[in-house]
Amino acid sequence: MEKRQAFKMHLKKGFEEEYEYRHAHIWPEVRKLLEDSGVYDYSIYLDKETGTLFAFQKNRGQSGSQDLGQEEAIRRWWAFMADIMETNPDGSPVSIPLDEVFHMD
Repeated sequence: MEKRQAFKMHLKKGFEEEYEYRHAHIWPEVRKLLEDSGVYDYSIYLDKETGTLFAFQKNRGQSGSQDLGQEEAIRRWWAFMADIMETNPDGSPVSIPLDEVFHMD
């Protein structure tokens, strides 16, 4: 079963290039956790005017990146990203799920 997920996050102003740099050099253990969890198509887009990050991913099965918060490498990644993103008290990025209202193959 395939599942598509979309969500938005928020980048702090002035960190656009740093965000891109960090994701261009994503840690291999984070990439592996994503792949092992079933994420196989993952894109993040930035609205530079508002700092809104729009993420879209396809997952094999019912889990995805948003379900990996118990993994130590993911928690370290969150801490690494916390200085440039809005975060929750547990260090996770503020992530707002979006409902799919249209899809065309």
